[in-house]
Amino acid sequence: MNRARAFFQGYRFRLVVAFSLVVATALALVLTSLPRLLDGYFAQQEQEALEDRTQLVTSLIVQQLIQNQGLTSETVRPIVCETEPPAPCDMVWRALGDGEEGYVVNLARELARADVTMTLSFGAERPGLVVYRLEVPLDSETAPAGQRREPIQASRSAEIVDVFWTRNEVAAPSRLVTVTLSDPLSLRAQTLETIVGVLFGAAVLALLVAIVLAVLLAERLTDPIRRLTQASRSLAEGRLDERVTMPARGAPEIVELSTAFNAMAERLQSSIEYISRDRDRSREFLADVSHELRTPIAALRTFNELLQEGAAADAEARDEFLAHSHQQIERLDWLATNLLELSKLDSGLVALDLRPDDLRAVVEDAVAQAEPGAARKGVSLNAELPTEAVRVLHDPPRLGQVLANVIGNAVKFTPVDGRVTVSLRSDADEAIVEVADTGVGIDPVELPQVFERFYRGAQAVEARAAGSGLGLSIVRSVVEMHHG
Repeated sequence: MNRARAFFQGYRFRLVVAFSLVVATALALVLTSLPRLLDGYFAQQEQEALEDRTQLVTSLIVQQLIQNQGLTSETVRPIVCETEPPAPCDMVWRALGDGEEGYVVNLARELARADVTMTLSFGAERPGLVVYRLEVPLDSETAPAGQRREPIQASRSAEIVDVFWTRNEVAAPSRLVTVTLSDPLSLRAQTLETIVGVLFGAAVLALLVAIVLAVLLAERLTDPIRRLTQASRSLAEGRLDERVTMPARGAPEIVELSTAFNAMAERLQSSIEYISRDRDRSREFLADVSHELRTPIAALRTFNELLQEGAAADAEARDEFLAHSHQQIERLDWLATNLLELSKLDSGLVALDLRPDDLRAVVEDAVAQAEPGAARKGVSLNAELPTEAVRVLHDPPRLGQVLANVIGNAVKFTPVDGRVTVSLRSDADEAIVEVADTGVGIDPVELPQVFERFYRGAQAVEARAAGSGLGLSIVRSVVEMHHG
């Protein structure tokens, strides 16, 4: 039930429905408007055709009457006889006929295909006086299948001169022949029904095709979203290596979204891995700190117990125990100081006192502080400083702390008769301090990690015994605060 509800509420279903509704609306408009337009067009064509046939029938009837008048004065026959009331002469009956095989009947059957009404009336001298009227109804029973009567009509009139009466030396009168065709047979209704049926079938087929295309289009549009959803779900489940396959040819928005998602996943994976490594190093650091704290505390406890047991009576032993106790207390103070310093740097509580002083003084002080230790170890410590002042904005105490730490490490890991060189040079608006030594060096694999928090070199055995992995982390924090 939930899956069905999700399907009907999904983006894909809505796209299909929306696209299908648009197509269905367009088809409905076509099905309702096009038959009306076609019906009007067909009606106009029917009217024009009826008028043309009416004109043709009128012309043929007039021509038939003229031919039956006679060609010479001896044989000419009148059209209307001067009786009271006036009546058509025999010539009209012979020309037009009044039976099933009459001329007008044949015209109605073969040419007019409509009800034919023909009148013969006087012309201008006695307008409106009808002397002859012939009506020929169309036989609908013999009409071809599918044809229906259309309620339209057309009329045409033509004048014909009654030549016979010129023999009386008077102006020949004119007679008016009027032909009306009405209710003709037509295929308009059947044609329209056929077209509507074809249009309806085509509309149904077009709607089905539109639905199929809408499904394919919705599938293509929603597939990247579906893959993004699956990838997001995988990330939520902890599979951090999940990525979205970039479409070869897709919408720029989808490509941009996929790129952004993959970049986010990369950063998330990197962050998680970094946090995991940091957590592991933190655990290792806590273990090391616990060990470092346990060692001086255990030594202090031992010295205290020995003094309580009577060693205090021996002045030489007491002095030795007190000296060792002092060393352990200094070690505890060193650990606490470094931890506090790193905590301040991480929390952003340390504000630099930047001054544009000569950096050579800081380097000289750091080298001077490290010289006694280097001399005791038998390591040569030299400083290479430029003759001109190197002035950059810096915090002298903090930068001195950085140099003391780096130089101290160099001296610590340089063997007897080794050499440590501290150089300073200016480069545009920057100052570069280099500390080079002839010690054990750093494995290239470890170079990206030596400044990370809690990291201790694997090859530096002495660092395992005395270092805590905090010194270079402090160095990195201070240098970054100087934008170095």
